[in-house]
Amino acid sequence: MTNVSRRSFLKTAAVSAIAAPMIIPASARGAHAPSNRINVATIGVGPMGKGHIGATLSNPGFQVVASCDIFKLKIEKAASMVDARYEDAKKAGSYKGCLGFTDFRELLAMPGLDAVTIATPDHWHGLIATAACAAGKDVYCEKPLGLTNHESRAMSDAARRYGTVFQTGSMQRSDDKFRHACELVRNGLIGEIKEVFVSVGGSPKPYCTLPAEPVPEGLDWNLWLGPAPVRPYNSVLCPGVWEHGFSGWRSYAEFGGGGQSDWGAHHYDIAQWGLGMDETGPVEVIPPSLSKTDPKPLTYRYANGITMYRASKEPNAGVTFIGTNGWVAVNRGFLKCSRPSLETHAFRPSDIRLYKSANHMQNWLECIKTRGPVICSAETGHRTATVCQIGTIAETIGRPLKWDPVAERFDDEAANRMLRREMRAPWTV
Repeated sequence: MTNVSRRSFLKTAAVSAIAAPMIIPASARGAHAPSNRINVATIGVGPMGKGHIGATLSNPGFQVVASCDIFKLKIEKAASMVDARYEDAKKAGSYKGCLGFTDFRELLAMPGLDAVTIATPDHWHGLIATAACAAGKDVYCEKPLGLTNHESRAMSDAARRYGTVFQTGSMQRSDDKFRHACELVRNGLIGEIKEVFVSVGGSPKPYCTLPAEPVPEGLDWNLWLGPAPVRPYNSVLCPGVWEHGFSGWRSYAEFGGGGQSDWGAHHYDIAQWGLGMDETGPVEVIPPSLSKTDPKPLTYRYANGITMYRASKEPNAGVTFIGTNGWVAVNRGFLKCSRPSLETHAFRPSDIRLYKSANHMQNWLECIKTRGPVICSAETGHRTATVCQIGTIAETIGRPLKWDPVAERFDDEAANRMLRREMRAPWTV
């Protein structure tokens, strides 16, 4: 088939896949009837994408209608997973099956599709998310939001321009321990904040030099690379199987941001939340010193004098806030304070209270229905991603840099050139 006829075929199939039956059984009526659900698709069906499918399948407010991946085996596995969950609905005629796409642009053209979740490698986030916003889809995008400052800024701007309900997947904001820790900080219960310690990994390697391996059957390697430079297939980057654990593309700057962005998109995010910096960021970043006599970690400074270090402070903590009257340390399943009573502190109605969400995906669904603000917007995700990005740039360039969080520019032109990347044609953001 020609490209045009193939696209027409896909659109026709899509209509059939999500159209409501002529007669709806009584059991399908009500708040979670197919006609009242949000039709959602997942783009990128690796470990995180598989998790997205599971989360949306378990939420009766969503109906999973499609998936998209550059590896056909994963599309088939996703369809089997979804269709098995909706087996009764298929028998009743109220569900026609999970469609599969290899090209996200064809998925976004699917009639009746309301929203997408994006769980691709980071080098694809900006392209797919901005296209989804322009196509009128609401978006849940994995963290870190963008590979570069230019891309995450474009994503936030697109979400605002098109009125997209856009949730960044920094899901620690939907955890009561992190919220409690940040509320302690915001209400001054440990005094004036002086320092923050954030425990995350290091920056990525600049280039991928992995040797070539045979490309698995059914994998479109050129499309996996997309806007990135041409590199040979290697199973470290893309294992090519459904059950495999996380792949190693994050270790290379052409595809991801290393531990600095991977965990930084979680822990720097909590630091920003606790400091009230969701709309801004640091004003200076100083690269680490490996001196044996005076080693120093990657360091950020904020305009109000607060210093943030990429370093561990309290054992088991991801983020530790240090104030003039105590400290708060927090991580997943972990909260410890200099005064134990703070760990169960009861806030008063007059205190500063932060946005409460108990489930990140459910929060997104509720906001799709109300068109209200999500707990971790594209702008919030962009600001956190920027903290990760400027730290990597300072570490790469090897000198202290001043950062203007309003203009989003350095005082150094060589560093400014690293705020965006050249994309392989025909891709552009």
